[in-house]
Amino acid sequence: MASVNPFNLSDSEEEAERRPNETVDTERSPSDGAPGPPPGNPFSPPADAEPPTLLLSSNRTSPSGEGISVSAAATSAMAGSTEARVSVDVIAAQLLRDQYILTALEFHTELLEAGRELPRLRDYFSNPGNFERQSGTPPAKDQVLGPGGPLNRAGSISTLDSLDFARYSDDGNRESDERVAVLEFELRKAKETIQALRANLTQAAESEVPSQERKNFKSSPEIQEPIRPLEKRALNFLVNEYLLKNEYKLSSITFSDENDDQDFELWDDVGLNIPKPPDLLQLYRNCGTPLPSPRDMVDVSVGVDFGDLPGNCIAQEPPKKPDLSQQQQTEVVQELEYQISLLNNEKQSLAEQIKKLQSEIQTLKRTVSSPPLATLDLGTQSKSNLSSSSTTTTACSTDPLSVPPTDNGQYLDIRGVSEAGNDPTSVQNTSHPQSHNKLKSQPLVQFDKPNRKLSPVFQQALLSFCRMCSDSRLGAEVSRIADSEESVMLMLGRCLPHIVPNVLLAKREELIPLILCTACLHPEPKERDQLLHILFNLIKRPDDEQRQMILTGCVAFARHVGPTRVEAELLPQCWEQINHKYPERRLLVAESCGALAPYLPKEIRSSLVLSMLQQMLAEDKADMVREAVVKSLGIIMGYIDDPDKYSQGFELMLLSLGDPSERVVSAVHQVFIPAFAAWTTELGTLHTALIPSLLARIEKLLNQGEHGLDEHKLHVFLSALQSLIPPLFAVVLQNAPFTSRAKLHGDIPAIEVTRFPRPASPLQDVATIIGSREMLSALLLLYDHQLEHEGTTGWDSLLWVVNQLLPQLIDIVGRINVTSSTCVHEFSRFFWRFCRTFGKIFTNTKVKPQFQEILRLSEENVDASAGNGILTKATVPIYATGVLTCYNQEEDRKLLVGFLEDVMTTLSLSHAPLDSLKASFVELGANPVYHELLLTVLWYGVVHTSALVRCTAARMFELLVKGVNETLVAQRVVPALITLSSDPEISVRISTIPAFGTIMETVTQKELLERVKMQLASFLEDPQYQDQHSLHMEIIRTFGRVGPNAEPRFRDEFVLPHLHKLALANNSQPTESKRIDIATQLFEAYSALSCCFISEEVMVNHFLPGLRCLRADMEQLSPEHEVILSSMIKECEIKVENRGMSDAQGSMSIASSLVGEDAKTKFLSKMGQLTTSGAMLANVFQRKK
Repeated sequence: MASVNPFNLSDSEEEAERRPNETVDTERSPSDGAPGPPPGNPFSPPADAEPPTLLLSSNRTSPSGEGISVSAAATSAMAGSTEARVSVDVIAAQLLRDQYILTALEFHTELLEAGRELPRLRDYFSNPGNFERQSGTPPAKDQVLGPGGPLNRAGSISTLDSLDFARYSDDGNRESDERVAVLEFELRKAKETIQALRANLTQAAESEVPSQERKNFKSSPEIQEPIRPLEKRALNFLVNEYLLKNEYKLSSITFSDENDDQDFELWDDVGLNIPKPPDLLQLYRNCGTPLPSPRDMVDVSVGVDFGDLPGNCIAQEPPKKPDLSQQQQTEVVQELEYQISLLNNEKQSLAEQIKKLQSEIQTLKRTVSSPPLATLDLGTQSKSNLSSSSTTTTACSTDPLSVPPTDNGQYLDIRGVSEAGNDPTSVQNTSHPQSHNKLKSQPLVQFDKPNRKLSPVFQQALLSFCRMCSDSRLGAEVSRIADSEESVMLMLGRCLPHIVPNVLLAKREELIPLILCTACLHPEPKERDQLLHILFNLIKRPDDEQRQMILTGCVAFARHVGPTRVEAELLPQCWEQINHKYPERRLLVAESCGALAPYLPKEIRSSLVLSMLQQMLAEDKADMVREAVVKSLGIIMGYIDDPDKYSQGFELMLLSLGDPSERVVSAVHQVFIPAFAAWTTELGTLHTALIPSLLARIEKLLNQGEHGLDEHKLHVFLSALQSLIPPLFAVVLQNAPFTSRAKLHGDIPAIEVTRFPRPASPLQDVATIIGSREMLSALLLLYDHQLEHEGTTGWDSLLWVVNQLLPQLIDIVGRINVTSSTCVHEFSRFFWRFCRTFGKIFTNTKVKPQFQEILRLSEENVDASAGNGILTKATVPIYATGVLTCYNQEEDRKLLVGFLEDVMTTLSLSHAPLDSLKASFVELGANPVYHELLLTVLWYGVVHTSALVRCTAARMFELLVKGVNETLVAQRVVPALITLSSDPEISVRISTIPAFGTIMETVTQKELLERVKMQLASFLEDPQYQDQHSLHMEIIRTFGRVGPNAEPRFRDEFVLPHLHKLALANNSQPTESKRIDIATQLFEAYSALSCCFISEEVMVNHFLPGLRCLRADMEQLSPEHEVILSSMIKECEIKVENRGMSDAQGSMSIASSLVGEDAKTKFLSKMGQLTTSGAMLANVFQRKK
């Protein structure tokens, strides 16, 4: 927005009002020439409303052009005026010129409240450029400020924003009040901006239909004018409001989902700058079809004169501005008249029904030929039944669950009604003609009449001594017997609500067939709804078997009634229990959504049900509920056919894969991903959208992983890719050139059991995806023949795998961290499943060549200085463990051995990091099948001519010892290590020490331990090693690593005494650098061993003397460490004294002394005082590997 010049004097307010056309013309939008909406349109703005101001133009307040002419005219008008009256515009300009900003703001506010907005002030305070300052200091007194002069501006929206004048005020108490005033002003400005933008929206919406088209519509009334966007949004709002008011909640939800670009909670979202019109009911009553003539509703016995009812009051046009009380009275009268008309209609229909039923009763009476006594008995029975009828009615009215008798005479008892003119022949019998036909067709039951002359009264009194109960609800039901299927359903609908609460919870599932059958066939919607409500609330916390029974019943109900009733009757029951407090009930809802998916309308399936499940997946806290939700979502994905829902399905897949529960993630791989992949296969987007999207997310993770890779997210995406391998292979087979030639007849060999990896679920079985094992077998024969003899020409799906998918995967593999065993394992498993699924020929001809092209085994592929060659990357272990181990035949094992030998040789000779080789050994060593193979590789290194290769082999033994059984260790590992320990190169001998230490840590055979102990003793006691600083460092590091886990006797008799000797010898070390190295390594070793149980003798003879020697070194080299050592020595001495004082308590470990609260506090406080270099302190208490 251009800044506003406050010195540009324009017209005064009075003169501006005289010439409104000039202002309007400069601000009118190009579409104003189009005809406006008709006057009768309730959604059009009022005629006297101000024309909306287009705020999108920034030159509206420009002082150039027409503004200058208007200003000049105002000046001349003022000069020519006889009465020199100063206009408000001049006052505003003067205030702004003199920088009386607050006064101008007050003046602007008062003008706004009076309804006289001044353009100059409005434009000034609407421009944020007038309130910006470079520094936060108040302006100097002598500083000349222009109208757009710098004022302090805090972070806010726009306009005056947070003009914090209170900061410079002399009165500090006014700071908050002024701040409130400024914020109120900002709020008003924001509301004005919203109102103006809404006006623009209205104007733009009204101008969407070109004027020529509108003329065509006016000239041709038979052509209906298309609905405008503004009218559509308004009608949508009114329709949704009508649905909500009349309890059509599901329809309202579906309607809102189909119009997701509109907010139905707020009328202002429609975009109209007018008040909200009446609801649909009022519009119908006021503007719709006039009420029917009262003559059509005249009662039989009451005549109503037409002139008595103000029938034309609704049709009369209301006055333009009626009085409020008169308008309210008119609305009340209209409402009452409408109710009267409805009651008259109902009264007339009831009167006709009564006449019809009376005639039917007379017909029935004429068909019955019985003696006078039988007629008298019938009359007596009808009289006696009168009391039971009234009693039953009373009982039903008091019980909210009981239903009044609405059987309409479909039972064999006849009840009199006193309201029907006190006529004993007038019986409440309103049965349907269909039921009466059944009744007529039944043979009449004849009873033998005794030849007696008892009076009817005496006879009735005599029968009263029979103990029968018909004056209760249950008695009334028992005394009546249904005579048709519909009457049976009515009786069950009345009785089941009373039966269910009295059945044991453990046996209530026995009622499910009865409830479902009644709900299917009952004619009353309310009764059906109540029965289905009982079904879903039948058991408080249904177990698996009970839920399965209920689901089976729901599916049977859905098959019987069809999709419309499923949507209208079953889904609301699910919706009501979506937030139930018991997880078993929510689990029933989640399972119902999946079970009912095939029987729902497809619009509801892909909108309402999908939204319900998405909400439960995001909000439910129970793992078993979310697991059922994921499975139901998978079923939905198997039936959905709206391509627009693909993105929603993809997001649901990622959301569910990131679930913290393993059972939920397992359900995703077993059900959801296979179903989603099947849908994307039909859409043709499996290899064009789904898999590339996952690869793109993996690459994004790797690009962001410079400061640490999120391994969990990588696992999520990679596991999803792994689950998509079977569908991808199925796509390759189904789109191959030979697919049309596959034949099922003839001798088709069976598929080998080991041909494919074991699928996570039947949905991931390639045979299931293809359709049958026979078809898959036929396709596999043609697949192998095509790859081996005919090539891949014209095979687009396989070419995409070879030319795009594989290179991208290999590139990703080369960028992951080789030291992350988790990532290496994940990608190894992925490539293993990938190669096993696509077959041996594909692996040998398509996968291995691409890896071999990258992994050229030469020193050129290793950057020794930076260690970033391809052989140091994760590509090596993933190729070795994921590709070369897919098939275990002799040639495959030879290829793996040769590759590992070449990698070990190349890395050793290049002095490159061995992380890739170590990762390969760790991954392969986890499987005992490959132990012999790895020992073969290491023996190749043991007998190699290069000392560098022999050193590497010695270090690799350390990784292999932990997983190999003791027999192999004794027969293969220890002989190789002893051979290396006598190597001419001292570096090779030193490299064997970690492996010897690992053997001491893991092996239990005494003979083997003695051999290792003797070898280590030779390293420590042989005079030729006395000055070998690196050997001593390696031994101390190994002792600190394996000492806590080694055999106690080995630790007490070998490790601690030799550490004592090394610490004592280090006191006389002349070279300070070697002395500090040994001291630091000893400190770490003693810190680790202090957590072990140490006997009193060893404590006194070796541990404490070794600590004192180490403290002597640290006093000179590192005083911070000396403080910690002093604390450790003091605690050990105290424990030794306590043991001597109380032998009954037994020996206590140094660990128990250090975990006490006092000792821990002292220890940590001393640690906090360390101020030496971070490089030295970072390794304190850390065991090096």
